[in-house]
Amino acid sequence: MLDRFNKFIEKWMAFVTPLCLLVGVCFPDVAKHGLPYVTYVFAFMTFTGALKSRFRDVANVIRNPGSLITIMLMLHIAIPAAAYGMGHLLFPNNMNLITGMVLEFSIPTAVASMMWVSIFDGNSSLSLSLVVIDTVLAPFIIPFTLHFLIGSNVSIDVGGMMKELLYMVALPAVAAMCLNQLSHGKVMETWPKKLAPFSKMALMFVVTSNSSKVAPYIRQMNLQRVAVAVAILVLAAGGYFLGWLIAKLTHQDQKTTISMVYGTGMRNISTGAVLAVAYFPSEVVYPVMIGTLFQQILAAISGKMLTKNK
Repeated sequence: MLDRFNKFIEKWMAFVTPLCLLVGVCFPDVAKHGLPYVTYVFAFMTFTGALKSRFRDVANVIRNPGSLITIMLMLHIAIPAAAYGMGHLLFPNNMNLITGMVLEFSIPTAVASMMWVSIFDGNSSLSLSLVVIDTVLAPFIIPFTLHFLIGSNVSIDVGGMMKELLYMVALPAVAAMCLNQLSHGKVMETWPKKLAPFSKMALMFVVTSNSSKVAPYIRQMNLQRVAVAVAILVLAAGGYFLGWLIAKLTHQDQKTTISMVYGTGMRNISTGAVLAVAYFPSEVVYPVMIGTLFQQILAAISGKMLTKNK
């Protein structure tokens, strides 16, 4: 039954996360009771997602790091800078919205990207290494990016943010790889399949709980918030396109192209939502969470276009 549930959620992932967002918005008084547990549930998600990772796979990619470095530069320099520029262009007098846009595109690549890369037969080793390295570096990259682009315009608890990311992202990922190493790969052969349904439930819990914080802004939608949603959609779609463009310009093969598209296009939105809820005014949560509406749908469309292009 759990296996059937997992396959069903994977098949309809493009609609599951927006539905969870809708539930949190419609029933915020119920959903908000999950907020105290989000960090622990997210740590479990990271651990489960990293169970297919091995230090050896990461080392193999690092020996030829060209594609990996290219994706990281796009993820954490080009796209956050574009978000910062668009935020100032559209909302020059609202630093909360600008901060939310920058935070949305400063968070690490999504663990779910590995699922889409697997579906469309991409370079799994590259995607795996990207997720592991980007996840482990997140406690340093996110505060630095926010401090560099946003600076003193908003109050940022860098120490608290790094500690939060360390506990819910970096340490669980390293723990999963250590288990694989100590078990000589036996853990990665059995645990991921058994824990996958619970990981999907955890994702639904995190999205629903965090949505309670953005409920007032979605319920009282105005032209400015519609503009924010459109800006996030454009930037998110631009991430996929940029990954494809750079792959073509650098003459990558089809498998690497698929991994670059998903690596630059998908973000671990739940990470951004947890940080936004914990360390920023509630208005910052809106640009982060609204990306949940688009990400999986864009992932599905991108995969179809890549297959057709091939």
